[in-house]
Amino acid sequence: MIKKKKVQISGIGEVLLEQSSRAKHMNLSIRPFRGVRVAVPKGISFELAEAFARSKSQWIKTHLPKLKAVEQEAARCQSEPATGIIDRKTGRQILVQRLNELSKEHQLPYNRVFVKNQKTRWGSCSEKKNINLNINLVRLPEDLMDYAIVHELVHTKILNHSSQFWDLLETLMKNAKALDRELGKYSLFLLR
Repeated sequence: MIKKKKVQISGIGEVLLEQSSRAKHMNLSIRPFRGVRVAVPKGISFELAEAFARSKSQWIKTHLPKLKAVEQEAARCQSEPATGIIDRKTGRQILVQRLNELSKEHQLPYNRVFVKNQKTRWGSCSEKKNINLNINLVRLPEDLMDYAIVHELVHTKILNHSSQFWDLLETLMKNAKALDRELGKYSLFLLR
């Protein structure tokens, strides 16, 4: 049975201490709409876990503004019909249609496409030129959705992130590195 305890830490707010059978060490995470959590391995007391969280309070305070910004952006997106919550079927249709358009435009064919709700990445491309796209891409601004799709299409030619990869990506999408950094700001969307 999982044990949980919520504690208040000054300047941070509520922190969830949660016993985890999978945790080998205490692990601190900050997630949008879930807040601050400490995974507590069996055999470690909640008192030690709370002390651990308090010892990391400066780190938490540094990262809380980013968390709040992502939560606000998500709320803004959900209030706009074009980028709000979309069901899997509609999201898949949007992504596959845009993938096909960009594939044709840039002459970068792919084999198959899979649309998933991934927790750690926006997309991937296999050696067989199969492309995985994250359903949450439809919630992003259009230029970032296109960037993520073209990024994976370039991997059909170059399967790494070498300078050749970035050079080709830059010829297809101006300011690729800046778009990549911008996309990184939305990474907490993956954890919803």
